[in-house]
Amino acid sequence: MGILDLFRSKPEAEAPKRAPRADWQQFEDLDDPYLAQFLRSGRETASGAVVTPSLALFNTTVFRCVDLISGSIGMLPLYLMRKSDNGGYAEAEDHPLYALLQYQPNSWQTAYEFRRQMQAHALTHGNAYARIVRGVGRRVIALHPLHPSNVCVEQADDLTVTYKVTLKGGRYVELPASEVFHVRDMSDDGIVGLSRVKQAKEAIGLALQTEQAAGRLFKNGTMVGGALTHPGKLGDEEFENLNTSLKDKFSGAENAHKWLILEEGMKAEQFSPSARDSQQVETRNQQIEEIARAFGVPRPLLMMDDTSWGSGIETLGQFFVRYGLAPWFIAWEQAIARCLLTPDERRTHKADFDERELLRGSMKDQAEYLTKALGAGGSRPFMSQNEARDYIGLVKSDDPDADSLKNPMTQPPSGASTSPEGQK
Repeated sequence: MGILDLFRSKPEAEAPKRAPRADWQQFEDLDDPYLAQFLRSGRETASGAVVTPSLALFNTTVFRCVDLISGSIGMLPLYLMRKSDNGGYAEAEDHPLYALLQYQPNSWQTAYEFRRQMQAHALTHGNAYARIVRGVGRRVIALHPLHPSNVCVEQADDLTVTYKVTLKGGRYVELPASEVFHVRDMSDDGIVGLSRVKQAKEAIGLALQTEQAAGRLFKNGTMVGGALTHPGKLGDEEFENLNTSLKDKFSGAENAHKWLILEEGMKAEQFSPSARDSQQVETRNQQIEEIARAFGVPRPLLMMDDTSWGSGIETLGQFFVRYGLAPWFIAWEQAIARCLLTPDERRTHKADFDERELLRGSMKDQAEYLTKALGAGGSRPFMSQNEARDYIGLVKSDDPDADSLKNPMTQPPSGASTSPEGQK
């Protein structure tokens, strides 16, 4: 070593390679470069609240929106359908993907639990990921959900997409697009979906702060219902007797709305709610509407008393299915085709949500619809008996005419004789 080497700085030890991390992931320590990136991104809202997907769920409106949409996606049947020779579609029960979508996608979740978790991730983070496990012949045998905070998506110059995933224990892998099932929300770049929580963070932050302000009022504020005024001056003994009488006879829910009997010219004055209290209630109601707008959920479905729970709520439910859930049906169905079906299978198979459970009317409306479908009133039937039975959840009939478009009310069954000799 030369003498000049004494003045040279020692080479720094190479920093351990960190796995790429998504926007919402936790930080290892104060030196973590992702911490500075998080602080620069401005997660604090104008109201002073820090809004993240996990914190946003503490707001009951956000929780209800996510619960309603993800629960609906989870509970509806999701079938894999195969195109038949006549151009229609029938359930492809022999396809290995059918059981994964309809019953159990992995060893620890039901189909309902898997879809609900994935949909909740898509609503709060903008993206839902699941690792595709393949068996012999590249057949899909399982779907393992990945938390969005552990996934970073990158697109190379050749347009190939890579998913960089941090697994449990800190191990990190890079997965090609063929090994990840990805459902994304509306996207700016076509690769990563936009988080609705992030887009509506100001509305959610104000709702969180308003709720905390109400909580602090109950904890620290003074909430006096009214005052008693006396024309003279009460001594210590008289004051103590009056205070004890109020507590014993007029405190608690069982004594609510009782009237005081006053003596010696004493008057009772009730305090009316202040304008500030009324404004706080109005602000909280307004924030419910703002958050509902971001998630596409009608206010009455958030338990807001905006309409009567009669015939109008049925139309409102259909409105929610068509404009709130239908886009997610398409997102799921096309993501399944993109990620889980081969190019040849996409021409003959498709995933299909059965939303009929949510679109059905009352029993009276269903009866009228099926009557018309079977050919009542002289019209040509457009539904067979077995199709009508399947519509309302009944098993198929063994009658040979049950699969035909014969009108069961005007045509006799097959094999029945219409001549007098055939009558008993």
